[in-house]
Amino acid sequence: MSNGSADHVFAIIMAGGFGKKLWPLSRKKKPKQFVDLLDEGTMIAKTVQRISGLVSEENIFIITSEHGRTLLAQALGSFRPDNVIVEPTSRNTAPCIALATAHIKKKDPDAVTIVLPSDHFVLDDDAFSEILEAGIKIASEKKGLVTIGIKPDRPDTAYGYIQADGELSLPAPFSDRRNLKLFKVKAFAEKPDSSTAEEFLESKDFYWNSGILIWHIDAISREYERSMPDFYKDFLNIYESLGTEKEHKVIEDVYSWIHPLSIDYGIMEKADSVFVLTGEFGWTDLGCWDEVLKVSAERKALNSKQPDSRHVQIDCERLFVKNTTGKVICTIGIKDLIIVETDDALLICNKGVSHRVREAVDILRREGLEDFL
Repeated sequence: MSNGSADHVFAIIMAGGFGKKLWPLSRKKKPKQFVDLLDEGTMIAKTVQRISGLVSEENIFIITSEHGRTLLAQALGSFRPDNVIVEPTSRNTAPCIALATAHIKKKDPDAVTIVLPSDHFVLDDDAFSEILEAGIKIASEKKGLVTIGIKPDRPDTAYGYIQADGELSLPAPFSDRRNLKLFKVKAFAEKPDSSTAEEFLESKDFYWNSGILIWHIDAISREYERSMPDFYKDFLNIYESLGTEKEHKVIEDVYSWIHPLSIDYGIMEKADSVFVLTGEFGWTDLGCWDEVLKVSAERKALNSKQPDSRHVQIDCERLFVKNTTGKVICTIGIKDLIIVETDDALLICNKGVSHRVREAVDILRREGLEDFL
C-alpha cells in the first residue's frame, strides 16, 4: 500500500458490550475487551496492535461508553484521547458505526474505513493484514461494501452466516493469492438452528460472518441514506455539529430516540453492492469459555500455570483453569471442565455448555445480585 493511499485508511474499533458468556471474568465494570483472557494482554490492546501496521495511530478511532473511556485509559495509556468516541448509550452497531463514520468523514471525506470488533482472537497477524489490505483495495476500486467471511469448520449456531454467490477476480497484486477468495454476497443469515447450520456447512457456499467490514466512506454514507433515510438526516446533523458547542447536545438528542439496530439488518442485508472476502488467518470470536479453551489448546497453553495463580493437577485432561485470586487450586481425576475463579465468584462448567453462562447471569440479575455482575 502506497503512503498516499495509506493516509486515507481509517479504523473503527467497537469496544462496547458486556460479554455475559465470559462471566465471571467479564463484568459490567470491566467487560471482556478490557480483560486478559489468555495472559497475552487485553483484547482491545491486541486489536490496536494488530492493525497498527496498516493504519496510522492518528487514524484509529475507538468507540465505547463513558465507562469504557476510563477503562481504555488504563488498558491503552498512550492512546490518543481525541480518538475515543463516546456513545451516550448503547444502540447496537448501526448507530455506533454511523457516529464513528461522522467523525472520520469530518477528518477525511475520502477515507476508506475498516470496522473491527474489539474482542476477537487472530492467530496469524500477517495473514490478517493481507486480507485487510485486499479488502481496502476492493473497497477503494469497487466503491462497495466488503465483509470478511470465515470458512466454517463445524455447524456452529453461535455465528451469523454469509452466503456467497459467484467467485470474482481479485485485484492486483492479490490476484495470485490462492488463500484469498472474493465473492458477491447473495444473502446474510441470522444465527441458525442446528439443522440449518448443518445445511449451511454441507452447501459449502456459506461463511461465518466475522463482523469485520471495509468500505469507502461515500459507499457507506450512500447506503445509510438509502436504507435508513430518517436516521441519515440525524447522521448529517451530527456531522455538522462535530467540533462545535452543539456537538454534545445533538448527539444526546439523536441517541434519545433512535432504536437499537444492527449494521447487518439495517444496512448490509439491503445494500446493492456487497462483497465477501475470505481467507484463513486463525480467527475466533472469543464469545464463551469454550472458545477460550479451544484457543488455549491450539496455542499449547492448556493447563499452563498462570503467573498470578497456582494450580496442582493429578490425572486431569482437557481442563481450562483461569484463576485471578492467587489461591491454590487442586484438581484430581477430572476432565473436560472449565474453571474460572475471581475474588467474589467461581464458575465450574462442563466443556461444551459454557454458552449457558448467559443464563446464569440472567438468574443472578433476577435474584437481585447485581453486585456480582
